[in-house]
Amino acid sequence: MTTTTTSLATQVYQIFIKATPERIWEAITTPEFTRQFFYGAEHTVSADRLVSHGPEGDVWGDEEVFDYDPPRRLSHGWRSLYDPELAPEPQSRVTWEITDSDDPGVCMLTVTHDRLDGSPKTAANVSGPGWMHVVSSLKSLLETGSAL
Repeated sequence: MTTTTTSLATQVYQIFIKATPERIWEAITTPEFTRQFFYGAEHTVSADRLVSHGPEGDVWGDEEVFDYDPPRRLSHGWRSLYDPELAPEPQSRVTWEITDSDDPGVCMLTVTHDRLDGSPKTAANVSGPGWMHVVSSLKSLLETGSAL
């Protein structure tokens, strides 16, 4: 896994996954998959909204979708409603990009979390191990059938 932190305000995570773009898209946009690799959160994604519920059913996110281009690109707002200390911070943005690689049956997933300038607590919370765990667990789930 490659991790690049341009600054705390822009975080970029890239990983190769042995899966089709359609399978990766399904995994990042359906609650049946997200609950397995995204800290128990169930994400429901449409062309207009991303709604996230925590393991106990509480709302962890309800944000606008800016770009919805299945199975290649999803960009949506992000507010950390799962943590009362982070929730008041301004909305940031998460973009998922799925691209083919030179290896047949392998795609590169790039997750960019940006617009974090005014959200330093959220930036610190999601940086490094936060997002790395999510994308690593997603890779494990799609390649082996078991999340981390």
